[in-house]
Amino acid sequence: YGNFIDDLRVYVRGGTGGMGYPRLGGEGGRGGDVWFVAQERTTLKSIKNRYPQKRFVAGTGANSSVKALKGEKGKDCEVHVPVGISVLCDDGRQIGELNAAGERFLAARGGLGGSLVTNFLPCKGQRRIVHLDLKLIADVGLVGFPNAGKSSLLSKISHAKPEIANYAFTTVQPELGKIMYADYKQISVADLPGLIEGAHANKGRGHKFLKHVERTKQLLLVVDISGFQLSVKTRFRTAFETILLLTKELELYKQELLTKPALLAINKMDLPHAKDNLNELMKQLQNPEDYSHLLQEEMIPANTLEFKDIVPLSAYTGEGIEELKACIRKCIDEEAEQENEEYRRKKLLLLRTSE
Repeated sequence: YGNFIDDLRVYVRGGTGGMGYPRLGGEGGRGGDVWFVAQERTTLKSIKNRYPQKRFVAGTGANSSVKALKGEKGKDCEVHVPVGISVLCDDGRQIGELNAAGERFLAARGGLGGSLVTNFLPCKGQRRIVHLDLKLIADVGLVGFPNAGKSSLLSKISHAKPEIANYAFTTVQPELGKIMYADYKQISVADLPGLIEGAHANKGRGHKFLKHVERTKQLLLVVDISGFQLSVKTRFRTAFETILLLTKELELYKQELLTKPALLAINKMDLPHAKDNLNELMKQLQNPEDYSHLLQEEMIPANTLEFKDIVPLSAYTGEGIEELKACIRKCIDEEAEQENEEYRRKKLLLLRTSE
């Protein structure tokens, strides 16, 4: 995964409360709290570099005294984390999410100060180990097997400059790019490490890839028209088989992923026999059940992905790139309009019920 970090294990501890003052019934101050605050342009890597110990401890509450019978609260500890963070316990249970800049999550509460209830003795703060799990937030997620040409496509449609090489597993870390339109509209696109068969079972980069798909608004499947073979030991897969296998991997990881709007980009149309292969693929996509016998039964997805648009293109020559950008824009705009419509309907319903 190179230098990219999408999971960080940290220790958090709330501050201890201050001592009470038994003679005058004084109360010690509460211990400080540890907060995670979502902030733009922050990465888990920068947190790791800045705090190599990965320990975050809040301040201790002030003791009660003759001058101040009620002690002051301890200083809070604020940790700036990237947007798109899920906070997990050590057992994998999710306890919080931060999806927008400025959102806050209480990671560890400070202990109570000494008072009559606690026999004037202070309480220790909450302590625990938590995982900061990052899932990229993007409008479009590129999904495809290695060498389908996702990185080349991303560099063509956006201003991203991913490193591209001529071997499988080229992309070793997620890349984010932005498509810029003439009216200044921007759409973010995430190119994620290539899936392989068995990714749902964590083969290859399995879950490290698939978890990032969860937060994208729509999927863009990128398929090599001439088919795909990972190595000499694995079977050759046609473009149609590749689409079914990608769908199966998404389905086995999380079935809800198949409910996302999806587009299909058929890449490498500049290769010989690409037109014949495309005609064959379109025939197969019209009646997928007639051709599903090409795969073993356990590899056939229960539900097929419904593609809003199918765009043949060549990331090498640039053919079909503008058409793809227009399709992505149309799909995103339609989704936004649908969300606005639902929001308006809910508001209208609330107004009617309140009347």
